[in-house]
Amino acid sequence: MLVIGFPTGALQANCFVLATGAGEACVVVDPGQDAAEPIAEALREHRLSPVAVLLTHGHFDHSFSVAPVCDGNDIPAWIHPDDRELLSDPLKGISAESRSFFGGNLEMREPREVRELADGAELDLAGLRLTVDHTPGHTGGSVMFRAGTEEGGRLVLSGDTLFAGSIGRTDLPGGNHREMLTSLRTKVLTLADDTVVLPGHGPTTTIGRERAGNPFLLGLGSPDAPAAPHRGL
Repeated sequence: MLVIGFPTGALQANCFVLATGAGEACVVVDPGQDAAEPIAEALREHRLSPVAVLLTHGHFDHSFSVAPVCDGNDIPAWIHPDDRELLSDPLKGISAESRSFFGGNLEMREPREVRELADGAELDLAGLRLTVDHTPGHTGGSVMFRAGTEEGGRLVLSGDTLFAGSIGRTDLPGGNHREMLTSLRTKVLTLADDTVVLPGHGPTTTIGRERAGNPFLLGLGSPDAPAAPHRGL
């Protein structure tokens, strides 16, 4: 599998391009702020043809470029229905501080074609088989995408559900700390230790590394496990 990743925008949200190899079809995951040109460069360099954009959640730092990328390539965007409204009204999902930073005005629109994700759905896109896990907590419509590789490895695009050494914040509109703990218990800690994690911010990690050392996972035995520090929005 070919995986191309790079941070985008002021909040350095990770965007990923996935394909079975160079010269093939691909999917784009989380095209955030200022992502359109780096994506276009990656497509040219590796001779890739995009067939879909996948969104781990609706926050603008992960979805700001979804309309130009989708409409410019005549491809659909996939998002969980609980976050779909954020594509056309991004201010609903951000903090008061972030809202004031943007002067109370942050314009986005849906792409021409939007398809909705469901928990447990299997997506066959660009020769890749991706499993959708609904992981509410950071937002109501947060999801992760799981995939296998021809080499036998496993990876998960965790969005802002899981980071290296941390988890997504739950204090924003649509966030829910108890739902996040449930998602971590039932959707993250059930994954194999050798699963490679491609997170929404920060460096790549593995489930095994996070299970052993992530303080927010180690504390999951208590219903009052600590909330994550502010990261991103």
